[in-house]
Amino acid sequence: MTRPALIRPAPLRLGDTIGVCTPSFPAHVAFREKYLHGIRQIEQMGFRVLEGSLTRQATAQGYRSGTPRERAVELAELFADRSVRCIITTIGGTCASSLIPYLDFAQIRQNAKIFCGYSDITSLHLALLAHAGLSTFYGPAVMPSFGEWPEVLPETAQSFLDATGSKQVVERELVAPARYSRHMRDAKGDAWKAVPREWLPNPGPSVVYPGTVEAPCIVANLNTLVTAAGTDYFPELAGRILVIEEMNALLSEEERDLRHLERLGVFDRIAGLVIGKPEVYSNESAPFEYADLVREIVPQRPGVPVVMEVDVGHTVPILTLAQETRLRLIAPGAGPTRWFVLEAMVHD
Repeated sequence: MTRPALIRPAPLRLGDTIGVCTPSFPAHVAFREKYLHGIRQIEQMGFRVLEGSLTRQATAQGYRSGTPRERAVELAELFADRSVRCIITTIGGTCASSLIPYLDFAQIRQNAKIFCGYSDITSLHLALLAHAGLSTFYGPAVMPSFGEWPEVLPETAQSFLDATGSKQVVERELVAPARYSRHMRDAKGDAWKAVPREWLPNPGPSVVYPGTVEAPCIVANLNTLVTAAGTDYFPELAGRILVIEEMNALLSEEERDLRHLERLGVFDRIAGLVIGKPEVYSNESAPFEYADLVREIVPQRPGVPVVMEVDVGHTVPILTLAQETRLRLIAPGAGPTRWFVLEAMVHD
């Protein structure tokens, strides 16, 4: 398949309209108060908000917000609406891939704009990249990220604004936040705002294999990436820094997914591997940890760095990265790991 040339969307400015869509799980129904708080936070950041046609109805079909066609229509309408400069998803889920057969990628390419979300939204990131050539943004979603209490975390907000708002081609470092949290609180009741979040000091990325590389990145949820194997939207990974992350990192499931990528030859082609902090982690009583599993499956190659515990994906705070953005990753055998953005993620 011949893939279209890469395009980057126009930057987001204060006062612009952000559209909200729900391509998968109906968090705007299940966690209504926190979702509406997230909408208000986006508005307080200086943006207007327009809910998509399906999201505005606040209806649900159990695990999904509507039929595949209804969800695709909502997304297409937001891309076609010239008043909307950015689209952010409500949350992830399990079935965003169902939209793909109903999307007109040529029309989306003609109306290219910022598209942001994470987790199950990986399916749409990869499809938009493969079929529309659009570089999308792996970053915060409305309910879990902007809905943080009492306000969106400054580290999350600033990374989003840095990624979506600056067209200056200036090298900048992706600095690990000083703190992070794995404290999960119930969002159906009041715990998400009544129970103070517990924080841990953030030591930054850890090195599995050292190396230094400059290459474009592909960012994906690991489980969702594996489900894309064999499809026409599975990404080109040769020469890329692959950034993967997971919500529930049970080692049994991580072994299965990493081994699947290994058998696909992914680890023989990539220029580097970056693994995000999982929201939930368990070694399931195994006498080894995640890094040991990575060493067991991912071969060490000269100059190809492999690092873990980065702040991308199901992390609090969350850093924002656009697909195919050129990065420099420096992972020495001793000393701190550093990574840099080498190009603007938006373009007029």
